[in-house]
Amino acid sequence: MVKPKKFLGQHFLKEPRIAEKIVEALDITGSTSVPVLEIGPGTGVLTRLLLEKKDINLHVVEIDRESVAYLAQHYPQLHNRIHEGDFLTMDTRAIFPGAFKIIGNFPYNISSQIFFRVLEERERVEEVVCMLQKEVADRICASHGNKVYGILSVLLQAWYRCENLFKVSPGVFNPPPKVMSAVIRLKRNERTKLDCDEARFQSIVKQAFQKRRKTLRNALKHLNLPGSLDTLDLMDKRPEQLSVEDFISLTRAIEQGENVRRI
Repeated sequence: MVKPKKFLGQHFLKEPRIAEKIVEALDITGSTSVPVLEIGPGTGVLTRLLLEKKDINLHVVEIDRESVAYLAQHYPQLHNRIHEGDFLTMDTRAIFPGAFKIIGNFPYNISSQIFFRVLEERERVEEVVCMLQKEVADRICASHGNKVYGILSVLLQAWYRCENLFKVSPGVFNPPPKVMSAVIRLKRNERTKLDCDEARFQSIVKQAFQKRRKTLRNALKHLNLPGSLDTLDLMDKRPEQLSVEDFISLTRAIEQGENVRRI
């Protein structure tokens, strides 16, 4: 049996009913041979259920060699579909050249990093169903105006519809984590591009939330913003009060003001 490794953030799910609910949350209706990548399968509690679904073309990525050996022994049908390595640096195009979906019980110590990688791959990642610590799940799915609304909320909701599905207690894991967990689902929305420079948008969002207790006027003043923004109502709000569309509008206003200043 594979031993959970603390340095990898491993907490193995041991409750079959929770595993069934996670797998059932993945939308594969009306499709055949759906490309699905499972991140961190561990001992295969989700893997077994996913392999039972004939409409799924399943590949798994696992960084733990002990888990890789276990999966190869217990799930021979995964031959050539177990990819040993780190999802954060892996070339997913070598696995799925086109669009794919992601599922997994994410390692708690890198869950946020996984979502930043999802953002990089957003043109191909159609859906994510995952379990992670409840704190991060709440943050991702929070609406503006909520005190936990933050950087991940804005950046992910710009491209995905985010749903908080259900909570999971520590007792269903080996070893039990010290925090509550939750299962969320992200589905790609219809947006194809932002109405502003994307890199600038991300920079504004990150800098705004670094000083989230201040108004945007104060949080962003070190950027030497154009004077045309002085009358913009958004500047008197705190970052958690702005929706995704507000941040896009703010970024566009900054860009337009800078262009006028150059002239």
